[in-house]
Amino acid sequence: MENKWLRAALPALLIHGSIGTVYAWSVFKQSVADYIGASVPDVEWAFSIAILFLGLSAAVLGHYVEKNIKRSALLATLFFVAGMLGTGFSIQQRSLIGIYIFYGIVMGIGLGIGYLTPVKNLMLWFKDNKGLGTGLAVAGFGLAKMVFSPVMMTLQKSIGLWQMFILLSVVFALMMLIGTLLIHKPIDWQEKPLQTPFQPLKLMGNMTFVGIWLMFYLNITAGLAIISQEKDILSNLTLQSGSAVFSIGAITTILSIDAFFNASGRIGFATLSDRLKDRNSVYQLIFGISIVMSLLSYFLPSGNFLMPVVLVGTFFLINAGYGGGFSALPPLLADRFGMKAISKIHGLALTAWAAAGLSGNQLASYIVHVLGMPYQTVFLAISILYVIAYLISRFMVKPNQMLIV
Repeated sequence: MENKWLRAALPALLIHGSIGTVYAWSVFKQSVADYIGASVPDVEWAFSIAILFLGLSAAVLGHYVEKNIKRSALLATLFFVAGMLGTGFSIQQRSLIGIYIFYGIVMGIGLGIGYLTPVKNLMLWFKDNKGLGTGLAVAGFGLAKMVFSPVMMTLQKSIGLWQMFILLSVVFALMMLIGTLLIHKPIDWQEKPLQTPFQPLKLMGNMTFVGIWLMFYLNITAGLAIISQEKDILSNLTLQSGSAVFSIGAITTILSIDAFFNASGRIGFATLSDRLKDRNSVYQLIFGISIVMSLLSYFLPSGNFLMPVVLVGTFFLINAGYGGGFSALPPLLADRFGMKAISKIHGLALTAWAAAGLSGNQLASYIVHVLGMPYQTVFLAISILYVIAYLISRFMVKPNQMLIV
């Protein structure tokens, strides 16, 4: 049966719903550190390496995805599942280096290939609603944390930490293999070789591409700076007020709803971009909302009765904009550079994610732990990043010109 839901949407959700569990890292990082006898900052590097290799592998292997999405889906499955299995055995052996290799490098490569694989296929099947198509794919990436976080917590308690990785590797293998079997490009689409060889250096010298890369990087960096500190910010506000503003249960609930807003933003903002004259306008909307909420959270006194509401609203909207930035990217690139080499172009753009994966968490940590400034200062810092991103979107990312590379 040839239809877009079976051949594009469902396999995208199965693949992205598996690899998206990388965002459930916070659920078990403390347990990993305790089990192997390492510090959390040392273990934390495994996540940073995974995001780094996600971006690098997407950039290097974009041409492979372009040629055959079934093979790339299978390769993504092999790397991701091998990474999960290797991580489980490395934890059993209490090997931090093993965790870096398998969770960081091997699984990171699977993340990069798996993230790219369904995207072009969705834009081909949803050719009149590219934003909706890519939103469906990356929504699975965002929802994976919400769906599998409680599963991971339950498995850790019932069967053990390293055993959880072994069991989930089997579950994800089945999900991704089914996605591999189902995924298929439209019958009427024929891949044609580019008239001139793809030139990544030429693309990286294009000011429109540079502008898209920079605003994408700044959105992820600013988003991660807050997302990585949400629990601490809420706990700190409770300590400052001297009353139970946010109980442990309330904080847990807020963080879970965050994942919902992250996924909703991925569908909502990308779908909205389908209705705009220029898709770039959706980024200006994201940055505008984020600037307003960040400045409100910074300037509103911590003792103000509205502060808890403003903080939670800021978290929800920044999560939505963070997710929307991912889903709106492929159709924006397609508008500017065409569909012929979109997987290669998208892969190069994802190196911004690799860079932001190293800088986002570290920015907030530096402000709070090194400079000794209050958590609210992080909101001022990210508001500056959002202003810069808005200006880049406004003046560097030129209107639709179909600049085919």
